[in-house]
Amino acid sequence: HVQLVESGGGSVQAGGSLRLSCVASGDTIGRYCMGWFRQSSGKEREEVATIDRDGNTEYETSVKGRFTVSIDNAKNTLYLQLNNLKPEDTAMYYCTLRRGGYCPRSPRAPDFGYWGQGTQVTVS
Repeated sequence: HVQLVESGGGSVQAGGSLRLSCVASGDTIGRYCMGWFRQSSGKEREEVATIDRDGNTEYETSVKGRFTVSIDNAKNTLYLQLNNLKPEDTAMYYCTLRRGGYCPRSPRAPDFGYWGQGTQVTVS
């Protein structure tokens, strides 16, 4: 049974940075498609970034060049580096895993089977 635990969220001013972490247990995440999604009040959960078993990454258009997703296989941990944060980045951020080595072309929340509890990012 896979468990995902996020941390690293917080409140920052516009232009600031945060690094989110997702520690996994119960399986080796480097074998799968891993992703970060976010959800703000009144909106659907949306993809932020994904990384597949080969290390290929994809980003939602508005975060390209500002966010970076990565995996530390030794620590079985997924990261999301958030730079140049904007108020519209404010949301709950979720780590997620899809049992399949490769990620869907246009990832949606129902494509993923395991989720963490989320970590809040607030940008003012």
